[in-house]
Amino acid sequence: MNSQTLKFTKLINQWVNKYLQEQGSVSKHTARGYCITLSLFFGFLESEKKVDGTSIMPDDFNHKAIEEWLVWLVTERGNSPATCNDRLSSIRAFLKYIAREDTTLAYLYNESVLIPLRKTLKKKVVGISKIAMKALLEIPDQSTKTGRAYLAMFIVMYNTGVRIDEILSLKIRELHIDESLPHITVLGKGSKIRTLSLLPRTVKVMKNFVNEFHGKNPSPDHYVFYSRNKGPSGSLSQTAVNKQLKKYAATAHESCPEVPISMHCHKIRHAAASHWLANGMNIVQISALLGHSNLETTMVYLDISLEMKTAALVKVEDPAIAGISKKWKNTGGLAEACGLTSIKSHS
Repeated sequence: MNSQTLKFTKLINQWVNKYLQEQGSVSKHTARGYCITLSLFFGFLESEKKVDGTSIMPDDFNHKAIEEWLVWLVTERGNSPATCNDRLSSIRAFLKYIAREDTTLAYLYNESVLIPLRKTLKKKVVGISKIAMKALLEIPDQSTKTGRAYLAMFIVMYNTGVRIDEILSLKIRELHIDESLPHITVLGKGSKIRTLSLLPRTVKVMKNFVNEFHGKNPSPDHYVFYSRNKGPSGSLSQTAVNKQLKKYAATAHESCPEVPISMHCHKIRHAAASHWLANGMNIVQISALLGHSNLETTMVYLDISLEMKTAALVKVEDPAIAGISKKWKNTGGLAEACGLTSIKSHS
């Protein structure tokens, strides 16, 4: 093994086993995705380029190799354009680290940035109506502990719009239901801490839940929604929750066709955001509650209902609104057309 290979493999090992683990700049889920991507690229190098661990070189990550790998992901693994874009993003994250640690290898990252993303079709989010959510929340059997536990979880999720991993990692110390302003504190993507208020109905449900499942003196370190097999020290898995939710959705769909059969936890988050919008909350507030870094991400979450579109058109056709003068037709200049006071008026 030559010195370049030795140095490069050491950098790879540091990124995987030290940087991603200790820096906390990405979530465990993201770190795992990065590692899977790197393993896929190594698999490509071994099968297509005949490169092994003793001969890998920095230039094996050049832009041509990466572009060939992206094609391989499509042809050999059947990956979608969106998945390829995610994989490319992960490789860039790795090469960015490499560039920082060894500036002579910065060209690899610079080349990767110039690789174009695959064109993807943006899927429209199928919204869930308030009627559908009501029907869904009526399904969990309240005569069983399982039904009571899942109803409590879904009500908190719908009330706050939290992600599935955020609700499953919620611990007793982050649940504040006895304060004057009841709320939960969650740690989201990018280590962002959010404080989310709880409605009176949610507080009532959660007080009963905590009393039944945790007792009068619950441990602050226990998971709020825990695994029946592991106990309060072990959280539920996302797979288990989504599986149960699909069962409830299938039952609810029989009496309310508006409930999607392909239900999963993220749709509850979408529903919460859309219903907040319908209730008059503005998009900036919704974005903050969801923990989004930009408004474009929030827009994807919002399902604009037919009723909301109709109401908007009615406002446009309102004679009182229609009679307002058009600012772009004013002769006061560009500043006044944009709603500002013209400098000329101060002179």
